[in-house]
Amino acid sequence: MDIGVLNFVTDYSMRPADLAMALEERGFESLWVPEHTHIPASRRSPWPGGPDLPREYWHSMDPFVALGAAAAVTSNLKLGTGICLIVERDPIITAKEIATLDMISNGRFMFGIGGGWNAEEMDNHGTNFRRRFRLLRERILAMKAIWTEDEAEFHGDFVDFDKIWSYPKPVQKPHPPIFMGGDGPTTFDRVVEFCDGWMPIARGAGQEGVLTEKIALLRKQAEEAGRDPKSLPVSLCIFGPPGEDLVPRMEEAGVDRLILNLPSDERDKVLPILDYYAALIP
Repeated sequence: MDIGVLNFVTDYSMRPADLAMALEERGFESLWVPEHTHIPASRRSPWPGGPDLPREYWHSMDPFVALGAAAAVTSNLKLGTGICLIVERDPIITAKEIATLDMISNGRFMFGIGGGWNAEEMDNHGTNFRRRFRLLRERILAMKAIWTEDEAEFHGDFVDFDKIWSYPKPVQKPHPPIFMGGDGPTTFDRVVEFCDGWMPIARGAGQEGVLTEKIALLRKQAEEAGRDPKSLPVSLCIFGPPGEDLVPRMEEAGVDRLILNLPSDERDKVLPILDYYAALIP
């Protein structure tokens, strides 16, 4: 069982380079950072986590700049987006950013993606909320072409370009692993078609039964599509307080990686929490 940490790195919290060094020193496997380019002040879209949106959502740093800083001061810590809102990003630019980050980290990047929940945030980027998953699919397929082909081209309904040259290519072959976030009725369709793993969220305890059933469904769907279920690991984000028996319970449920939520706070408040989390590492 791998143990990672998810953190909204912000302008008021522990800096990403300092956090990354602290994680590597304690033996954590990975650091994951979320993404929101902004939060519209209207606050029309309800936050799935509750009635009050935490302020780190509109104070978060750019994930690739933050992870670049983390890569520069670590050697083994894996670095991931949890999640990247590709529906708000240009795929050609993002493909280059990821390939660059994978190169400077010597192949340590992991690409967590999702459709997002904030309709007006997407609208500011010109993205239609109802068509976001169709857009996500095309952008990911286009980026995979850019990463793996010397002269990539893509022609879809939302992404369209003739042959291009784009370097560097990622260190990881054929490309960094892609983890699909979310837990909707069609999430597994996307995981099986164009991803390399599933990244669900648990906001409380006692979800092992449901999680076990869903992992079994994912593996069944993968087999039916001709994919090896073992090639689609499950990385579970835990937003509630972890208990001492969390690791064995999640292992039994079929989880491959635990990602523990770390509050956006200053160093003196973050490090004791990291020490507590580190005690869970097998």
